[in-house]
Amino acid sequence: MTTRKVKWMTMLVALLVSLSLGAALPATGIAQERGLENLRQTGQAFRSVAKKVSPAVVFIQVEKELGGQNVGEFLFPFDDDFLRRFFGDAPQFKFRSPKNLPQKRREVGQGSGFIISADGYILTNNHVVGDADKVRVKLQDGRQYTAEIVGTDPPTDLAIIRIDEHDLPYLRLGDSNRLEVGDWVLAVGNPFGLSHTLTAGIVSAKGRSGIGINDYEDFIQTDAAINPGNSGGPLVDLDGRVVGINTAIFSRSGGYMGIGFAIPINMAKRIREQLVEHGRVTRGRIGAYIQELTPELAEAFKLDKAEGIVVARVMDDSPAQKAGLKQGDVILRMDGKKVERVTRFRNRIAFTAPGTRVRLAIVREGKHKTIDVTVGKLETDQQGKPTETGELAKLGLSLQTLTPELAERLDYEGETGVLVTEVAAGSIARIAGIERGDLILEIDRKPVSTPAQVRKLLQNGGKNHLVLLRHGENSRYLSLKLDD
Repeated sequence: MTTRKVKWMTMLVALLVSLSLGAALPATGIAQERGLENLRQTGQAFRSVAKKVSPAVVFIQVEKELGGQNVGEFLFPFDDDFLRRFFGDAPQFKFRSPKNLPQKRREVGQGSGFIISADGYILTNNHVVGDADKVRVKLQDGRQYTAEIVGTDPPTDLAIIRIDEHDLPYLRLGDSNRLEVGDWVLAVGNPFGLSHTLTAGIVSAKGRSGIGINDYEDFIQTDAAINPGNSGGPLVDLDGRVVGINTAIFSRSGGYMGIGFAIPINMAKRIREQLVEHGRVTRGRIGAYIQELTPELAEAFKLDKAEGIVVARVMDDSPAQKAGLKQGDVILRMDGKKVERVTRFRNRIAFTAPGTRVRLAIVREGKHKTIDVTVGKLETDQQGKPTETGELAKLGLSLQTLTPELAERLDYEGETGVLVTEVAAGSIARIAGIERGDLILEIDRKPVSTPAQVRKLLQNGGKNHLVLLRHGENSRYLSLKLDD
């Protein structure tokens, strides 16, 4: 190759390199600008949602008067197992009353809510307003009102309150079933009393249940920052439609740690309708205890795969028994839809109107069958809790049979007993030392496994009963004295 050819080749290579570099630099700049523009558009979307949603989000302050005590504890906002579990133990301030006389005291709490109709109906959490004597509501524009409690539903932790006003801004309700993991969501509320705070995140999981917050759970999990005071506020999509009600956080410090839980708005819609119309919620029941179908159980039942749920027990004289459902049946479908988890099946039955006939597709001893069950009514008290009568009501006790799911959740696996779900304040049971979460193993040295057995032994065994309890890993005896 001649010197002239080498020179020309060198110049050509240099020209090509310079052209490639010159083209790369503008492309990088364009990519950066596009990235910034996408961020600007996201910010504009958040800004639009804030302007649309904030006027209908309210700040709620509540007061509750407590009875006299010699030594008391001030807990903020309320002395509530739910709050302690998810927000940690609040600072406790001991005080002594003058001359050791009982003193009345007031507790003050706060939370959030949002207006759902122009005539003043507001959706919030039961744990925000349920025990309050006085509820005050403050709007973004500074207007303040005293609210009335229309109805509460402790099993789902939802409540409806109302203020006497019209032509109010309100939020439109979306469809939580359409949410997907990864979707953008925004939480609006009043964390730590900081009014109308907006935080953004994504849906990090759906269908969370078995957490132990509510009786009926199907939570949306999000990483949008939620803190104490956000409870009852809306979780909205990028169109400003409500997809959930912010309810709890998982926290070891009392503050945000990246996991928050919201009640799906589709569940809340059903509750809202009944609370507004009746002030309480009516639920369905079929009277069967059910458990998850594990691969090991599927193999034991000689099933090809772990699909469906297992009937662990059928209650006497229940809709399930009358329809012919039996212990050991595996429920595959309800009204043609797959049954995949115990909690979801339980929720579907609970939200089915009593008197409705549902069709269950089951497997019994390897054979496929269909059974039609007429859903019954779950009898509850005014607070949505299963009712107790006779000796249990006198004692202030609410009991529940220990299901496999509850046993696993509460570390009572392998135990036989009756679970204490509620103990009334100031009741005979509370004074004797029985606590919520205790497992009653024996009454007068006789093992018990159902609430009915506990009732019978308490009715027929005199006025002083020896009770064996387990709480966690500890067991203890106590004396339970009935009033004449």
